[in-house]
Amino acid sequence: MSCIESKTGKAASYRRVSWLGLGAAALLAGCASAPPAPPARPHSPVEPVPAAQPAAPARPAVGLTEPDIPRLAPPKPSRTLEELRRQAALRLVAANPERTYMTEPPAVLLAIPVLEVELYVDGSIKRINVLRKPGQAPETVQIAIDALHRAAPYGDVSRMPEPRKFSETFLFNDEKRFKPRTLD
Repeated sequence: MSCIESKTGKAASYRRVSWLGLGAAALLAGCASAPPAPPARPHSPVEPVPAAQPAAPARPAVGLTEPDIPRLAPPKPSRTLEELRRQAALRLVAANPERTYMTEPPAVLLAIPVLEVELYVDGSIKRINVLRKPGQAPETVQIAIDALHRAAPYGDVSRMPEPRKFSETFLFNDEKRFKPRTLD
């Protein structure tokens, strides 16, 4: 008899546990549903309705890690210096959207560094020479160098005569954002 009672007792406890499990599952399912939306507040005629603000353009955060940096389209081979300079300027803007501006440059610029970029045959950077370092805001030279590295490679330049190099003038405004002079 004790054996039957223990089996019956276990069966009863299994039923209690299963009912508790179902109850807990139902309770949790109720918690998982979205809360009801608050009722819409009607606008009163006295209360002004705010005008819709245009959304600010999204800007990537400064200090991005390698996986966060958007990939540029593969560069095209350049045959002339003018093709190379134009493609390099477009890649500079595409690779550095948060550091560039495309409007008319201001009458008075913060700094105007001039850099010369020497390339390997595959378009990667071999050397960067500073041709003009501004007296005011000398840190803009490093900003320009970093921008050049982010925009590299510049495409196959094997059909160009040696030395394979181009120069770019960076027009910095007061916000330390630049525009390549090639695009001006």
